[in-house]
Formats: sequence, C-alpha cells, structure tokens
Amino acid sequence: MGMHPELWRWTATELAKGIRTRAISAREATESCLARIEQVNPVLNALVEVAADDALASADAADEAVAKGRKLGALHGVPVSIKINSDQAGHATTHGTVSRKNNIVAHDAPHVANLRKGGAIFVGRSNSPAFGYRWFTNCTAHGSTLNPWSREHTPGGSSGGAGASVASGMVPIGHGNDIGGSIRYPAYACGVAGLRPTVGRIPSWYGDEDQSLSVQTMLAQGPLARSVADLKLALQAMSGFDARDPLYAPVPLQGAAADRPIRVGIVRDGGVKQPVIEVDAAIDAAAAQLRDAGYGVEEVDGSIFAEAHRLWHLLVLEEFRPMMPAVREDGDPAMLKAAEYYYAHAETIWGAAPSLETYMTGYARRGTLIARLAQLMERWPLLLQPVSAELPFEQDADLASMQRMGEILEAQWPMITLPVLGFPAVAVPTGLAQGLPVGVQIIGQRFREDMVLDAAEVIEARSGTFTPIDPKFDQ
Repeated sequence: MGMHPELWRWTATELAKGIRTRAISAREATESCLARIEQVNPVLNALVEVAADDALASADAADEAVAKGRKLGALHGVPVSIKINSDQAGHATTHGTVSRKNNIVAHDAPHVANLRKGGAIFVGRSNSPAFGYRWFTNCTAHGSTLNPWSREHTPGGSSGGAGASVASGMVPIGHGNDIGGSIRYPAYACGVAGLRPTVGRIPSWYGDEDQSLSVQTMLAQGPLARSVADLKLALQAMSGFDARDPLYAPVPLQGAAADRPIRVGIVRDGGVKQPVIEVDAAIDAAAAQLRDAGYGVEEVDGSIFAEAHRLWHLLVLEEFRPMMPAVREDGDPAMLKAAEYYYAHAETIWGAAPSLETYMTGYARRGTLIARLAQLMERWPLLLQPVSAELPFEQDADLASMQRMGEILEAQWPMITLPVLGFPAVAVPTGLAQGLPVGVQIIGQRFREDMVLDAAEVIEARSGTFTPIDPKFDQ
C-alpha cells in the first residue's frame, strides 16, 4: 500500500478524487479497507460475506480505466458494502434467513447496478435481521452485529451491518434501505450520516416478484456514510434510470434556489412521544447551528405525524402479514417474537383483524396527510426532528416484553411516519451522550434532497464527525 497505509480512514470523496487523479490507486484503497475488515469485522460481524478476490480484481480494472482515460463514475474505485436483502449478481440474497442462504442471483438490483455503473468496488455484504423488520441486527443465518460504540446497544436495523461497517472504517459507504427507519436509525445508533431519499429518486425493485403496495410506495434505497459530502456523492451514483422500477422519477438532483432565509420548523414529539433530555438537547444544538448559518428556525405544530404513526401500523404491518408463514417456516426466534409484539401493539390501534375497507380507507387517508404536510412545508421547507425519542436502544430491547416494544414503537415515531408521508430525510450526528451517538433528522420537500443535505452539512460542519472509530470493546 506504499505511502498510504490507512486509506480506510479517508472519505469516499477523498478516495474518489485520489483515484481519479492517480494520487492513489483503487487497489490501494481496496486493500486498505480489506485489511481493516480483517481487523475489526471478527469483533463486529457487520459484513457477513467478504469478496476480497473479486474486489481486488474490480479495483485493478478500475485503475486500468483511469490509466486509459476512460469515463469514470462518481464512485470510481471506492469500496462499498451491499445489504444482504438486495440482489448482487453472483451472491445470495438471504434476507437474513437460513432458507435463502443459497439463493444465488444472476442480476444486480437496480440500485446495485447503479452503484456498479458508478464505479463502486463491492467488498462485502452487510448484515440485517430476518426480513429486515427490526431495529436490531441479528438473525439465525448470520448471527448478531455489534455497535462499535457499545456491545450492549443496538447498531440499529435493519441496515445495522451497513452502519457498523461504515462507523468502524470497513467501508466509506454502506448501502441500506428504509421502510421504517432502516437507513436513518442505524446511522443514528452508529454515529454516521444516512439518507432516505424520496421514493422514485433511486430505482428499486426486488427480483421478478410482485411487490406489495407499501414496498412499492414506501421503501427507499439509500446510502450511509461518515460525511454528508459522501452521501451526496453516493446519491449521484445511485440515482440513474432503471426501467425495472415503475415509480422512478427523473427529477434533477439540484432544485430551484429557495427563498432566503430558509425556514426550518422544529417538531419535537410529533404528538406521539417526548424525546429524552439528551435527544432534546441535540435538537436545541442543531437548531442553534442552523440559526447561526442564517436559517430561520422556529417551533411548529407537528400533530400530523401522530396520525401517520398510526397508519404505518396498518398499511405496512398488514401488508407484511402474508409473509408470516415464511417467517415461521424459517424459524428465526427473534423475528418471530418481534412480529408477535408488532402485531399485538398494532391490535391496540386497529383491532385484531382490520377489514379491507379499513385498509382502503387508510390508503385514502395517507394521500390526504401527504398533501397536508406538503402544504405545511410550503412555509417551512425543512423540518428538524429527533431520529428517535430515545438514545440507541439496549440490544434486543424489542424482545424484552410487549410493553417495551410499545415504548420502542412510540420512540421511533420519526422513523415510521416518514415512509407513510413520503418525504426525504437525513440523519446526521450531533455528538455523544452517555458514551453513545446522538443526532437529529432533517426532513425536506419531495425530491429536495439537495436542501436536506445542505442543512445537514451545516450541522456537521459545526458538530464535527465522530467516526471512523475502533470498537470500544474486545471480542
């Protein structure tokens, strides 16, 4: 690795520039990340498959492309991880399940194909809970992923492997997906940044199977990274057209200039749950930082989020219910217990067996809530919220009791309301509290990821970055 033995510490932006200018090589960058993986992955179990030979071959091809003056993508030569629930040609899409461990696929999913076109080097597959339906990352197929900040606390889920691998320096960018916070929450728990874009911004589809309505309209693919600039770079690479996604929208990444000062509304509890003191302090800090940068920041009524919170328990959970036979067949005890508690809590809101009419009325109401939030955001184009009302949860807290699951579902109101409402958001760290990362969420208008990321960059510039880190514990 010559004069650059710790390239794993570099951001994706720095690596891409260094490779493009031939200050470093893609092989050097890849070797450095692979060495870091060998050092820390046995402790964290963030990447459940590492493809060193393939990655090095791709890196050599990337260096050859630079030498021959070929057109280079935004992430040319940059190591990236892919989540185990997304198709990557030649690898198993396991969804964290034993029954799918040999589910080798022939083609990349649209978002994976875009990363490949963008020049990314795929070094490994990141862990996820079974079927991606927990904010905790363990499964019978691949074991548990630990948070590099604390083995007693979750790395988040379902993209917990991505969050832990980015925070610990294994890769500068991790791919994730989000239908209930699965990008934003691991970013929060691991002290990195995570972007959930507007559905339709990054093409997404799963194999040749029919997708449920909530997956089509609420599930978003996106990046986790150690810097906001890297999120911008990854978004650029991931956003290309793919005909397999019927909802893809070719909207420019940069929107029209906003009126100044840009107004930011603070929504602290969404009418669901008050944040703990440490999270409330993070909101105050971020609000002050935005004011210092010239934003107009004020408290607003966010009661619309309480109704969206209720709707998620109907629309998403009821559409997942047909998957329960597969969950039982696979026999993952953690997922089975979590599902039991999910549906028990949803029953307190919608009853034991919501009718088709209730379900249809729920989708009709969703459209109304989206329109109301869009009208609110004409005045406040950005909203500042918690990521979670609590600090990162203790490991497997969702399995402790039905009561604790209910507390978690309420604490995660900022996570589960956004897929229902359909607006983009970024989670950005602001500091540490009790030795754990803490941060905030910024929501923007539809397809205004540029404004969301710019505001996050303001917070990052004043708060600093907190990763990469060595795991805070031994194996």
